Amino acid sequence: MKSKNRYYFFIILILGSLATISPFSIDMYLPGFPAIAIDLHTSIDKVQLSLTSYLIGIALGQLLYGPLLDRFGRKIPLYIGLIIYILASIGCAFTESVNSLIAMRFLQAIGGCAGIVAAQALVRDIFPVNKTAQALSLIILVIAVSPMVAPTLGAYTTAVFGWHSIFIILAIITLGILIAVYFFLPTGKAPDPSMSLMPAAVIKNFYSVFRNSQFFIYTLAGGLATAAPFAYIAGSSDVFMNIYGVSEKEYGWIFAFLAFAMIGSTQLNHFLLKKFKSEEIIKVALFYQTIIGTLMVLGIYNNWFGLLSLIGMLFIFLTGQGLIGPNTAALSLAPFSKQAGSASALMGSWRLGAGGIISALVSVLHNTTAMPMIAVMFGCAFISLIILLTGTKVVTHREKKLVLQQKAVLG
Repeated sequence: MKSKNRYYFFIILILGSLATISPFSIDMYLPGFPAIAIDLHTSIDKVQLSLTSYLIGIALGQLLYGPLLDRFGRKIPLYIGLIIYILASIGCAFTESVNSLIAMRFLQAIGGCAGIVAAQALVRDIFPVNKTAQALSLIILVIAVSPMVAPTLGAYTTAVFGWHSIFIILAIITLGILIAVYFFLPTGKAPDPSMSLMPAAVIKNFYSVFRNSQFFIYTLAGGLATAAPFAYIAGSSDVFMNIYGVSEKEYGWIFAFLAFAMIGSTQLNHFLLKKFKSEEIIKVALFYQTIIGTLMVLGIYNNWFGLLSLIGMLFIFLTGQGLIGPNTAALSLAPFSKQAGSASALMGSWRLGAGGIISALVSVLHNTTAMPMIAVMFGCAFISLIILLTGTKVVTHREKKLVLQQKAVLG
């Protein structure tokens, strides 16, 4: 029994490492933004676009790998994805222009997102039903911890070895993961030759999911709300290092502290769900994020905040993410059984695609103040709240109208 538990733990470590490739790739190079801008003779808002291209790559990649993993089995698409990631990481390390960095980051994302998609699929393949939830919880915990570790590691690496070394380290780590996958990870589900990869069949399946009202409302609102941290990720290095003058190492610790806001509220969500419905938690969290966002916008405009007070306000705002993200995801997927995979891929793609758009918006609005980052975060919460309130009202009205029509027909 002990040997079997050790085996499962070892497999979880490999799967957790796969799932952490993309979070590490996003967070680890953030402290290097100012150094990258100087070295590539560009502005920091152009460097921020390399984050945008990565997020867009993840959004597209999730839609790509889902059908491929079913059609060709788990390992072959995973091998190809990890090799693409390694080569693109080396390309990032030796790039000489910001445009090539943006392009390499897109390729890096296309390769790296194979890890998280394959990890989720392999959990269902490898673990017995009574162990699946436990395995997923441990993997999610690994992903949640990575934002606390990656920026701090990236900050010290940048300070000592320069920003190029971050991408070399990412390539080496991923090579080690690839070796572990090849030698130790089970094959998982066999290839399914009957799985259609024709665009018409894939699109038809996605469209049928998209038409579901509950999926549409909670995916749209939830995706926009969970894009707020990407505005923070895109703008935080500029705000803290260039405006407030913190060092690369200090920024790493600030980022780790604020990541704890999201991790802690995710754990709080488990307790709240024992007393409240997901719909109630989402609504309250969006209301309080909108209020805190309004105060942050007013504070930046009137120069109310020093470094510590801004960090405190951001901490309060970001606690909402651990309450909004899991609950909107659960309600988005609730209507589906057979199409849960397609619904999950669509939801994940929209969330990261929205994150890419939002991070690009922060770059476009860049004006050497904290206002673009703060205003976009506020906008995400406020518009999400409007979508949620309007959408649920429309659906409720339709349902009442349908009931009245049915009564009229029967009467």
